[in-house]
Amino acid sequence: MTTYVALLYSIVLGPGRRLVMSDLREMADDLGLGNPRTLVATGNLLFEADGISVPELERSLEAAFAKKFGKHVDIIVRGAEAWLKLVAANPFPEESGRDPDQVAVRVMREPVAPEAIERLRPYVAADEKLAAVNGDIWLYFSRSAGSSRLLGALTPRRAGGIGTSRNWNTVRRLGEMVAG
Repeated sequence: MTTYVALLYSIVLGPGRRLVMSDLREMADDLGLGNPRTLVATGNLLFEADGISVPELERSLEAAFAKKFGKHVDIIVRGAEAWLKLVAANPFPEESGRDPDQVAVRVMREPVAPEAIERLRPYVAADEKLAAVNGDIWLYFSRSAGSSRLLGALTPRRAGGIGTSRNWNTVRRLGEMVAG
């Protein structure tokens, strides 16, 4: 069995409604995915499966989510090996050690194109960093991410496609769970 990480783009189901992680695990179990487990209440699902491609897993999870919760949510899936490669590729190790909650990666469904990174550069403040590594977008916010212009610029159009962001604490902990 291969272990996979699935990242939900949003877990807000509507005004005043949030996804409960036990419901997400139940949905994965109903799909026949093995050993479903979650990390924090922000839409991080780990599970095991064999003989299913990543695109098939993404489509299956998205369809099941829409059926169960009444809303489409983009879901990005990575196999264990790909996730560990992502963790190892962190271009900001010093910043991650010092400010792990201010380093993030936008995990992309399709590799980000160089022109997308160039579209984002005007939004990077002098005290922030932006890098594309192995098709994903890495960010370092040297102040509150909520006040960054870059964070607001990470739309699918500017970023070049579907993706979802996680901070270094979450990325690292998912890596530990995958390697577990």
